[in-house]
Amino acid sequence: MKKQVFLTAAVSSTLLFACVSPKKLREAESRYTQLNGAYLELQGKLRTCEQNAKDSLDAFNRRKASYENRLSSSQEQNDFLKQNNSQVLNQLKDLSVISGSQAESIKKSLENIGAKDAYIKDLQGAIARKDSLNMALVMNLKGAIGNMDDKDINIKVDKGVVYIDISDKLLFKSGSYDITDRAKEVLGKVATVLNNQPNIEFMVEGHTDNVRFARGVLLDNWDLSVKRATSVVRILQDQYNIPPARMTAAGRAEFVPVADNGTAEGKAANRRTRIVILPQLDQFFKLLENPQQNGGQPVPAPQK
Repeated sequence: MKKQVFLTAAVSSTLLFACVSPKKLREAESRYTQLNGAYLELQGKLRTCEQNAKDSLDAFNRRKASYENRLSSSQEQNDFLKQNNSQVLNQLKDLSVISGSQAESIKKSLENIGAKDAYIKDLQGAIARKDSLNMALVMNLKGAIGNMDDKDINIKVDKGVVYIDISDKLLFKSGSYDITDRAKEVLGKVATVLNNQPNIEFMVEGHTDNVRFARGVLLDNWDLSVKRATSVVRILQDQYNIPPARMTAAGRAEFVPVADNGTAEGKAANRRTRIVILPQLDQFFKLLENPQQNGGQPVPAPQK
């Protein structure tokens, strides 16, 4: 009986493999190779993104540690100067070198210097907190957008300002200001992060290369850059519900290039739309004035 079962299974297996043609087998092997290659490529991109995120976080921690060391050193110097100044004043009064009123005047001047030092210290702390917020915003944007090609979209912080550069190749067709379907997907991801930060205001800037353009109602590159900026603003407002009061649309034409217009690559880099996260100067100074945010009493502005 066992021999019959074994013989039946062997015959069935032979018939099954005989039914699969060599062509289909090769197609299956080719499809497997493609899928395996795509899987390995995605793994590589994932490792690259993880490394970039780790590098950004390490750089932020080093910068934070530098700020903390500088603040600690400033505090120690300030305490030493206060103690030394008090000793000098007492010695001068004891030696009758200066009068009591003169000593009091010098004391007030020294206290004013101390107030300025405290103001500078809190200002440095506010700058550090602002940098922390910018770094968190950049990390959120990169996480939301995912593995986009750096040639199509670039997020960076320059001099304390967050910039999002999106290639016009991704956003628009050549010579057009109509948003593509792929661009709407990217703008939706950016809008998700911006909607989670309701206090942020930003400017959408259109940029072109130096090739003269005129078509229909568009007279020149000024018109084209402005129309592209307003197209992006309308998508963010109408489809992703960002309040219009938070946005500004502007056109810069070809006059703020990021690359040389003498090459095709340079022209492509200059044709871009830039989202600029506007500095919140009023909220920045509230960090100094609001005791709940600066961890103490309101800091008075130093007297002149």
